[in-house]
Amino acid sequence: MSETADLTAARNRAVIMEELRRLMPGAEELRTALPLGLFAIDSHLPQGGLACGALHEIVPDGERATAAAFGFIAALLTRLPRTRRLVFVMPGYGQRHLGRLSGHGLKALGLDPVRVIMVETAHRTQTLWAMEEALRSGAPAAVAGMIDKLDLKLSQRLHLAATDCGLPLLLIRPARDLESSAAATRWRIGTAEAARDRFGLFVRPGWRLH
Repeated sequence: MSETADLTAARNRAVIMEELRRLMPGAEELRTALPLGLFAIDSHLPQGGLACGALHEIVPDGERATAAAFGFIAALLTRLPRTRRLVFVMPGYGQRHLGRLSGHGLKALGLDPVRVIMVETAHRTQTLWAMEEALRSGAPAAVAGMIDKLDLKLSQRLHLAATDCGLPLLLIRPARDLESSAAATRWRIGTAEAARDRFGLFVRPGWRLH
C-alpha cells in the first residue's frame, strides 16, 4: 500500500470514528466489568463480571441453539448503560437461514431495539472490519455479532481491539472445530424451558450454560 493510500485510509477511519461518537454520545461511561446479576456466576469471574475490555465467545450447543445464544447476549446487554447504543454485526453470507434480529424478540428480553445498530456484512473481512471499527470508535456500549470461522490469530486480533478500547465484544462462533482462542471466556449455550404465565405465554427465558 502506498503512503498516499495509507494516509487516505487513516483519514477515512478518523471520519468514521468521529461520526460514530457524534451519533452515539455517552462514550465516557466506561465500566470495567459486566455483572450477570447472579452471585453463583459473578463470584467466579474477575471483578465480579465479564471483563469489558475483552472478547467473549458464545458457542451455541447445536444449530438449533443459535437463537438461544442471541437471546443470552441480548439479556447480558440489558445490564449495560441505557444511554448508549449497541452494535450488532451480522454476516449475511451462509447464515440467512437463521433469520435476522427481531425487534419484538429483543424487547421481550428487555433490550430496547431502538438502541441497536445492525450492520450486515457480505464477507468475513467485512465482518472483522466492522467489529474492529465499532470497537475502536469507543462509541457503543458493546459490540456483538457472529462469525463463521475463528482461529487463534483472528481471536487475538479481536481481543486486542476490545482490550485497547475497554469494550466487551460478544461473539457467536460455530461449535464445530473449536480451536484455541484468545477469548477471556467461552460460553456454551443450550436451550432450556422458559417459565410461562397462567395463559401459557413466556414470562422468563432460560438457558443452559457451560
